[in-house]
Amino acid sequence: MNVPTPRLVVVSGLSGAGKNSILRALEDLGYEAVDNPPLRVVETLIGAAKPLAVGLDARTRDFSAAEIIETLARVRQTTGVQAELIFAIASSDALQRRFTETRRRHPLALQGTVSEGIATEQNLTRPLRDAADWVVDTSELPLAALRQMIERRFAVPAPGLANPSLAITLVSFAFPAGIPREADLVFDARFLRNPHYIPDLRPQTGLDAPVRAYIEADPDYAEFRERLVGLVAFLLPRFVREGKKYAMIAIGCTGGRHRSVTMIEMLAGVLRSQKWVVQVDHSAIRAEQRGADEQRFEPAPDQAGSTGPTGPVQRPASPATTGPGKSGDIRRFFMSGAFP
Repeated sequence: MNVPTPRLVVVSGLSGAGKNSILRALEDLGYEAVDNPPLRVVETLIGAAKPLAVGLDARTRDFSAAEIIETLARVRQTTGVQAELIFAIASSDALQRRFTETRRRHPLALQGTVSEGIATEQNLTRPLRDAADWVVDTSELPLAALRQMIERRFAVPAPGLANPSLAITLVSFAFPAGIPREADLVFDARFLRNPHYIPDLRPQTGLDAPVRAYIEADPDYAEFRERLVGLVAFLLPRFVREGKKYAMIAIGCTGGRHRSVTMIEMLAGVLRSQKWVVQVDHSAIRAEQRGADEQRFEPAPDQAGSTGPTGPVQRPASPATTGPGKSGDIRRFFMSGAFP
């Protein structure tokens, strides 16, 4: 009888960056989640029957980044234990906004300002961030997307997959928005002809067949496809041999909607046919959809139509009739950017 491999996931990060949300997502996947236990008892909690997720941050009693790193190193030397460290970050502006919106005190700024607490915690936890197996930036990440990332990375893969220990994320992006911070490989598809300049194709994306056909007809597409697939096929087994658990491959173009999406979809199809574990994120399209959701939930003008010096007076939208926990309430929470 096969005995399950004991698994430990340590979740740390900056206050307000989503550590608790990550722990809850792991708990929903069947992990035993323990938040901020004394560091000395962590090793005693590890068992084969159920994977363990432990939250450790600056609120932990006698917090020491060095001791956490030493504990993980010791656990990894234990035969058969798979241990990983996740570190959640967000920009200082995003953290400041979240604490302001939720009216929470920063745990390291009980007597000072939120910005002082953020800076103190960033310095205190820097060694953990540097040692992390996965640094996840939630600055512009909706809570639903964060949960999906956790589910895809830590759910038990289906049998028959090639190298299920390597989770591959394929990201399309727009260069003006910046290169994804976690990317291991970045490719530029801007040399391919741009559907943006074709009126019928402009409103579509690389998910639509006419856009894909237009890009695939580019004289350089076939060679680019062949070289890209060949390089990725060469590298992925070597990533596995090196012991990497996650690999992010990013392809960018100008708007992040046409060429990069087409190339990512092509690559995802090839890798899935080879039985790799693959998730896809079209970041520019996701950002557009998030913007559309925000517009749908903008406050409506006052029914009386009263106006002020600068135009109609707007009042907060009335509470959703869906009741607590329904999609209306959840979506407004996502848009606030407030991460526990």
